Amino acid sequence: MKQRGRHRRRRRGQALRATLAGTALALTAAATLISTSQASGTDSPGGLTPLRAGSVSQLRLHENLTSREALDTLSGNMGGNVGVDGVLRDADRSMRGTADCTEDERAALPVEPTATRAYCWDDADARTSRWRPRSVTTSGDAEDSGAWGTRQVILAGWTHRDGQAAAPGRDEGLARIAFVDATDPDALRYRWVLLVAPRAGGEDFTALRTGLGGMVWYRDKLIVTAEHGEGLLVFDLHRLLRADVDSGAVGRVGHGYSAAGYRYVLPAIGSYDLEGGPCGRDRAVPCFGSLSLDRTTTPDSLVATEAAGGRAERTRLWRYGFSTAAYRTGLLADARGHVDAVEAYTTKGSGISGALSHRPDGARDARWYVARPSDNRDRHGSLWRQSEDGAEAATCTADQSHACWGLGAGSLSYGQRTGELWTLTDAADRRVLYAVPLSSVDGSLG
Repeated sequence: MKQRGRHRRRRRGQALRATLAGTALALTAAATLISTSQASGTDSPGGLTPLRAGSVSQLRLHENLTSREALDTLSGNMGGNVGVDGVLRDADRSMRGTADCTEDERAALPVEPTATRAYCWDDADARTSRWRPRSVTTSGDAEDSGAWGTRQVILAGWTHRDGQAAAPGRDEGLARIAFVDATDPDALRYRWVLLVAPRAGGEDFTALRTGLGGMVWYRDKLIVTAEHGEGLLVFDLHRLLRADVDSGAVGRVGHGYSAAGYRYVLPAIGSYDLEGGPCGRDRAVPCFGSLSLDRTTTPDSLVATEAAGGRAERTRLWRYGFSTAAYRTGLLADARGHVDAVEAYTTKGSGISGALSHRPDGARDARWYVARPSDNRDRHGSLWRQSEDGAEAATCTADQSHACWGLGAGSLSYGQRTGELWTLTDAADRRVLYAVPLSSVDGSLG
């Protein structure tokens, strides 16, 4: 059963607004030091080009769902499902408001348009080089009300990446999600959850390894990019489980279950595989990069981008429709097991870290927003609004540079009810989770 609750807006503190305003002024002044030559990824990606029918067929997916018996076995063995509320009631870390963020963290925020809400992670998570934040989705994606039950919730996906030779190989590629209780905008708290896959008919589980480049929470399901972008993984947010053994192992340990030191796990309930075969070899079949949700299509749709890489001159953007069947909440269309892309384009340039599609009321066509980080991790990225007619972005410096977006831009998530565009930055010591009104993005373009 879907959880619904009344959306309640709470007033933000004057201190938070004042700090953000001060940050915006400081960043605007600092932006004049950024030149176009110093920041790549700011050249225009041009207009969108519709993909030919033969190429669209390469985007077809096949659905593979885990048996309900196996999922119920695992839930029963682990003491039953705790759900999102169970995890949030046990939140053990606090996010810092903008006033408590460091100067480097605040400098990672966009120059134009400016963020209206911004938060920094617990000190240990902010500094670690072994984990990288990659993607974000919110209860604004999940439900029309913008809330999950009585809570406002943000999910942020992180992947273990450690180039140190001495790092344990068993941890490389592990994926975890921060479940953030954002009900009180002045006091965000969160808890980590490890992503796993059931095995042995639900008697055991193993760790999942994925780059988490994209993530969408829709209804009661969470869809994320699979390892190396080769398809998608699906999770049921009702099936969050608690581990009862605290050890470095992952899976069954004696008469209990361990999750590498994490208290909670989220087991996959299925996957969507690309029918065209392994992605990336000759680029005929694209690897998945980022994901987002578009609630302005009929039916609602999952937007995907091609993973960045190589010297590709064009990057693919496409969408799949969600099922409208009551017994397939949160799953993609076609109960026969096949899912076809319903719209697809290419855009000039590579390096896209996030994309969003949204059709304003009264508009004939959707607007596509594309985030592109700079190749120089010390420089701001750019955010472009595209159509088939061309592209435009904010300019924020004296030399007309488009390097105005956040540092190390992540995926994009739009809350229809609040009008906020959420994203995050990824560099150690400069990690910020922030929101910008989509109307401000449109207002900054020129």
